[in-house]
Order: sequence, then structure tokens, then C-alpha cells
Amino acid sequence: MKYLRKQISYNDLKFYISRNVYEPAEDTFLAADNLMVNEDDAVLDIGTGCGILAVLAAQKAKKVVAVDVNPHAIRCARKNAKINKLAHKVDIRKGDLFQPIRKKEKFSLIIFNAPYLPSTPRESRSWLGKSWAGGPTGRQLIDRFIVETPHYLERNGRVLLVQSSLASIDETLEKFRKAKLEAHVIADAKIAFETIAVIQARSRGRILPCNSS
Repeated sequence: MKYLRKQISYNDLKFYISRNVYEPAEDTFLAADNLMVNEDDAVLDIGTGCGILAVLAAQKAKKVVAVDVNPHAIRCARKNAKINKLAHKVDIRKGDLFQPIRKKEKFSLIIFNAPYLPSTPRESRSWLGKSWAGGPTGRQLIDRFIVETPHYLERNGRVLLVQSSLASIDETLEKFRKAKLEAHVIADAKIAFETIAVIQARSRGRILPCNSS
């Protein structure tokens, strides 16, 4: 791939990481390790980056839509879906959060490894910066995501959100509750000065533990 920066492997799958695209890190792998997908799932992966979570989901789901605002990520994700022979199941679209999603499209699983680190406006100007910069409190995109998610979630659908304790996990749980979604932390990992958490929210019913599959 032009401008190739690195190649990584996960569960016998290969992923190319190009320049200006977020390299999967502890947060990505924590989400991947707790990603449970059913054969009848319609999955939406927001902020797909190199496409690793979308490709993993596509191994089992009936369809996957992957979205990213970064044009470099779009090209990278398409390449990775192709080399892992799952391009026919992954629809990759460029846009901001839910902007590329049609109004009547619904998903049974929505994934978002959010940009969650507190940042200045200058830090979000680059493509790489946009992948981690979450505004002054780290919640700029998390709050938008929570508000918009219910419009695209199937009845009994579920959400998998990854964020840092630096962006207030308790606030996220409370805002999911206000959006009529039941939410719990299903996995976390202490990393340096923060804790990375995987939060699962459901439109109704009890929260189920996620297992890698």
C-alpha cells in the first residue's frame, strides 16, 4: 500500500496501517477481545480507522457498515477488508459519525472506539489528531454519539463504546441512561495515568457479557 507505515496481526488476520491512520493500540485490542457478534447482526463501526473491528465483525455478521471521517482511513480499511477476503461484507463510507448513514438504516450492534483524550483545537487539526482528540473534556464526540445512537439502533440492539477514565466514565453511563439505554462497563484496563473501559449499552433487556468470538 502506498505510504505503508506498519503491518500488524490479530487472530490470524493481517492489517496494514498507512500514514495518517490511527494504529490499533490497547483500546482497540480491548474492544476486539470483548467483541461478540451474532450471525444475524447488522453492525455499524464508527471511527473504523484501519478497519480492524469492522473486519473482525464481518467474520460472523450478516453485514457491516464502517465509517470514518479520515479519507486515509477509508482507503486503509478498504485495503484491509480486501486482503482478509471480507470486502463483500463491509460497506465503508466516509463521513462524520452518523452523517453517512441513511435515516431508515438500523443496526443491532454499533461500535465506537471514540476519540476520548482531552485536547486543544489545534491538536484535532491533523488526521491523526482527529482519531484521539476529544475536545476540552474528551467528551466532544462521545456526547454527540450518545445522543444520536438511539435513532439508528434496532429494538434490543446494543452499543459497544470505548473510552478513557479521563473523559468521565460515570458521565457516559448517566448520559446513556438519559438516552433510555442501559449501560455497564464490561471490561477495563489500567494504562499509565488512565483506565480504558469498554461500555456496553442496550436499548432494553439485561446487559450481557461480551466474549471474543
